[in-house]
Amino acid sequence: MRVELAKWTDADGWELERGTLEGATGQDLVVVFGDAALISRPETYGRVLERYPGAEVIGCSTSGNILDDRVEDDCIVAHALRFERSRVRCVAMEVRDPKGSRAVGETLARKLAGAGLRHVFILSDGLHVNGSELAAGFNHACPEGVRMTGGLAGDGTAFKETWVVANGPARPRQVVAAGLYGEDLVVGYGCLHGWENFGVQRHVTRSEGNVVFEIDGEPALDLYRRYLGDEMARGLPATGLRFPLVVELAEGEEPVVRTLLAIDEEAKSLTFAGDVPARRVVMLMKTNLDGLIAAAKAAAEVARVEASGDGAALAVSCVGRRLVLSRQVEEEVEAVKEGIGEAFTLSGYYSYGELAPTGEHVHCQLHNQTMTLTTLSER
Repeated sequence: MRVELAKWTDADGWELERGTLEGATGQDLVVVFGDAALISRPETYGRVLERYPGAEVIGCSTSGNILDDRVEDDCIVAHALRFERSRVRCVAMEVRDPKGSRAVGETLARKLAGAGLRHVFILSDGLHVNGSELAAGFNHACPEGVRMTGGLAGDGTAFKETWVVANGPARPRQVVAAGLYGEDLVVGYGCLHGWENFGVQRHVTRSEGNVVFEIDGEPALDLYRRYLGDEMARGLPATGLRFPLVVELAEGEEPVVRTLLAIDEEAKSLTFAGDVPARRVVMLMKTNLDGLIAAAKAAAEVARVEASGDGAALAVSCVGRRLVLSRQVEEEVEAVKEGIGEAFTLSGYYSYGELAPTGEHVHCQLHNQTMTLTTLSER
């Protein structure tokens, strides 16, 4: 496999960052990440195709672009992978209603199912999709042994509209899945968060999807405010990014982290970035910057595989992590670079949700506040 990493800006056009596809033969997969204002332009897809004619092109809007060892805005990042002995097939669907998210996942998984399927990389709209149900649909319909990773698109901190590229100009309300096939394909993945539980265990007593109305019989917003204290509570929902929930979905499954997105003063409810089922145990979480950075490096070390020749690493980190890390955000990316090693070229983005299995759990789940890595190479 050969890899090329390039960046587009309005001021300078294309700039080669690392690697080159010159002289290589095979099938190209190009993964593009960029600010919503740039990637939503119809001409952006044309520019990518001019540089990589005949490629399968997928991508999404972001809340920050990861470019090797940097985090940048106001640009398009193109990570081109030329597979010599593996093949790629991309399929996409529109999500008209979040309630149909599971069906979209099932349909896309069935379209990709076939001989030699090794891995599925998913990029989804970040605002009009139920990410938990989307993952459940892929889990249900993907062949046994096939793993899935990816993430939800971002829109900075605006939360207005997200965009997905699927072999055409970017569109909202879209999900794209890239099926990767071949015996010589080597895939690794890692997903860790670096947050710690605090306080007592509590039970969700009333919720609908990703909206929590009551915890231990008390209005959820009231409980959250009491834990945060007056000063922090005045900054909700933004300050809630520093205090996500950990949710035990089912016995024997890895708990997942859920980020607060919105509050409803009238209903006294909390809206999270993924489902929080009723009757589940939850706890608040906290962290320090060193914990987030150390977890990012550990996720990269888990994802690292032996690469003969070039390798590519695709990183999906949560917008909440970027906001918490603030000026130290590039330290997270530098830690990932150190963890995966020099054989891998790194790109990625800050997201509204991450998709990956965790621990011994083989099914894909929606996560928040994690650093999720997918590494790709060929034997």
